[in-house]
Amino acid sequence: MRVLIVEDDDAIATPLTKGLEREGFDVDRVGTGQDALERVLAARFDAVLLDLGLPDRDGFDVCRDLRTQSSVPIIVVTARSEEVDRVVGLELGADDYIVKPFGFRELVARIRVVARRRPAQFAPSGATTIGDLVVDRRTRRVAVDGDEIALTPKEFDLLAFLAEDAGAVCTRQQVLEEVWDPHWYGPTKTLDVHVASLRKKLGDPRWIETVRGVGFRLRVPSEIAR
Repeated sequence: MRVLIVEDDDAIATPLTKGLEREGFDVDRVGTGQDALERVLAARFDAVLLDLGLPDRDGFDVCRDLRTQSSVPIIVVTARSEEVDRVVGLELGADDYIVKPFGFRELVARIRVVARRRPAQFAPSGATTIGDLVVDRRTRRVAVDGDEIALTPKEFDLLAFLAEDAGAVCTRQQVLEEVWDPHWYGPTKTLDVHVASLRKKLGDPRWIETVRGVGFRLRVPSEIAR
């Protein structure tokens, strides 16, 4: 089970990390709200332990942004014990709220409970499946390792086009004509911007390979695993 700790205080984060690792958890740690958002978008976690007193952003804002971009379970871990704070945290999308100081065993139990509540993984029938990547043209939904990811319409069209023949190289002009406009003769920078964004959202930049001087291709899982 993979857990992300969002805590800037080493005196709390270090023993918590070691304790969870002894319990068999795979633990990542960040110290800012912005780093938390980037990590959740880049990797799959079974739970996020979120402190509210972060140096760059208010933890409630981070909680709200995490919830709008991911279904990952969130446990607020904070010294704020007022009822109004609990209510706000839960209304913003937190799955649980625990006040410092807390019992370690209780925290472990709560992590396992919220992880079990996680929605069933997205795995539609009739979709294009390439390893852990699922692209469903009918519903315009995409998932990586069972977790649905949010794409813009153009990002979805780009990924779906590359997925039609995974492993094959698509020239830049082919992509622009198929995804943007069959009579496209303008600058191609917009394609590079969308590819960069798509790589970030897929969680591993190796999914989409740039073939220098030609175009792009969606790599097959055996190539990514090397």
